[in-house]
Amino acid sequence: MLIFELVEDQQGRVMELFKSVANVLTQWLMQESTDYSSPQCDFERIRHELKACDVILVEGKSRVSNVIKQITQSPWSHAMLYIGRLHDIEDDRIRETIRQAFDGSPDEQLIIESELGFGTVVHPLSRYEGDHLRICRPNGLNYSDSQQVVRYAASRLGLDYNVRHVLDLARFFFPYSIIPRRWRSSLFKHSPGDEAKTVCSSMIAEAFSFIHFPILPLVKLDADQAVQLYQRNPKLCTPSDFDYSPYFQIIKYPFLDYTHHSDYKLLPWNGHGALEGKEGEFYMSPGKFRELRMMGKDSGTASEEQPSQPH
Repeated sequence: MLIFELVEDQQGRVMELFKSVANVLTQWLMQESTDYSSPQCDFERIRHELKACDVILVEGKSRVSNVIKQITQSPWSHAMLYIGRLHDIEDDRIRETIRQAFDGSPDEQLIIESELGFGTVVHPLSRYEGDHLRICRPNGLNYSDSQQVVRYAASRLGLDYNVRHVLDLARFFFPYSIIPRRWRSSLFKHSPGDEAKTVCSSMIAEAFSFIHFPILPLVKLDADQAVQLYQRNPKLCTPSDFDYSPYFQIIKYPFLDYTHHSDYKLLPWNGHGALEGKEGEFYMSPGKFRELRMMGKDSGTASEEQPSQPH
């Protein structure tokens, strides 16, 4: 009996150590870059455009966001589901579930997201003001089905974020045969406790799969040329899949929209601002742009003055 107690005590200490290390790693992964980031989209216009069940893509700034960007070869590192305001949800039970998960104003625009350090939670849309966002709208989604998607997402509230899934996804991009067996992906294997964990895009993909709405389905033709669709495994879904999917309409509102001007050349390109550090490496100041223009003009003049060669 004493031996069992010692073993249980040792296991408890190991678990406490593991949790402490996991918490430190989580905080490190969640840390955002301090580099200045200029606004890329008009948050106010996006805020007024959104409809329930729109998928919002985010270009994250944290360390884990950079990992996801590298794995997926995409600028989008996070996806969240817009559910509207509390009074937009017709089901009383779902509305009460959301109310219990979000202690804020009933007029707040809300999203459901799965995020490292938080799990699957309800957050206000305003949390992402200042980030680079894009709206992916499911084409032809009717109101009844949109409420089903919201209902499914709400049922996942409280689940932990599955960090291992990110590692599995990374391993999935390597040739399967060269990976040691113990390192191979467990995406398609059942593991106890997996049902209590999820990630951002997988949770949303599951919600749309619940109503048979396609994201990137497999299309098959049988011998009679009849078409059949197969839903993709939601665990393989990444934020960029919603951007790439032909079944989602992409809506963008740039921070400076030249459709309000008669010509994109009338945008405020000219000025006397100076760029330093990384900005100076990645972008052209007005002075550098003028130098480029002069080089182009000189090259064109030289070309015109050069005599033609006989054939």
